[in-house]
Amino acid sequence: MNFELVPALKQKEFVCDLPFCRVLMEDNADYPWVFLVPRKAQVRNMLDLTTEERLALMREIEIVERAMNTLFHPTQTNVAMIGNKTPQLHVHVICRFEDDPLWPDTVWGCVAHPYDPEKKKEIIQNIQKEILTCQKLLS
Repeated sequence: MNFELVPALKQKEFVCDLPFCRVLMEDNADYPWVFLVPRKAQVRNMLDLTTEERLALMREIEIVERAMNTLFHPTQTNVAMIGNKTPQLHVHVICRFEDDPLWPDTVWGCVAHPYDPEKKKEIIQNIQKEILTCQKLLS
């Protein structure tokens, strides 16, 4: 697929590619947080996707949300699309906990506390593995 990440998304950590989306991770140790980005050029809004592409995106959101839930056991999983600052369609999947720093408020604009590099590598590997497991289960 011919697409390019906008600068803000290029800075995120690569996790894996699914059939329709690229999965990236936010480097913030306070919140397990990933993004799904459709691997299609010139996609800013859901209106830029065909019905079939929307369904593919929803299936991949389910895979990723299940993977994150299995790995992190959050109190709540937040799934959101807000493109005001990053003009490329991307879906946030954020694990929230009653004892996280901002609970119950939103995480938008929060100060990121980066992972320890070794811990980040381990978490990315665990997310990759669990996404693959969930993808197989839901196929």
